[in-house]
Amino acid sequence: MMQDWNGYRTSLLERVGDFAKQSPDVMRGMAALDNAAAKTGHLEPRIHELISLAVAVTTRCDGCIAVHTKKAAEAGASLEEVSEALGVAIAMNAGAALTYSARVVETYQQLPGK
Repeated sequence: MMQDWNGYRTSLLERVGDFAKQSPDVMRGMAALDNAAAKTGHLEPRIHELISLAVAVTTRCDGCIAVHTKKAAEAGASLEEVSEALGVAIAMNAGAALTYSARVVETYQQLPGK
């Protein structure tokens, strides 16, 4: 086992609660962002959570993985759907690396004398 994700999630949420006591305005802002993303209702909660998981993987956020995996399952996402969303994240992250690699090459080519 790589990690006790349930224990990690519980501990993380406790620490987030500690932070919320210190910075309630930041937490209200986070809640406003989270709620605004779902407000239109065009996507069902399961899809929101699948997107969240793909982003969590590409941003390498263990806390996001722990929280949104649980939320995705609670919203009815199957392991197959989660895996497909992760496949998209893997493809996009590799594509992003390729795109940013092209930017590095261009930057290098624009250096004086190159």
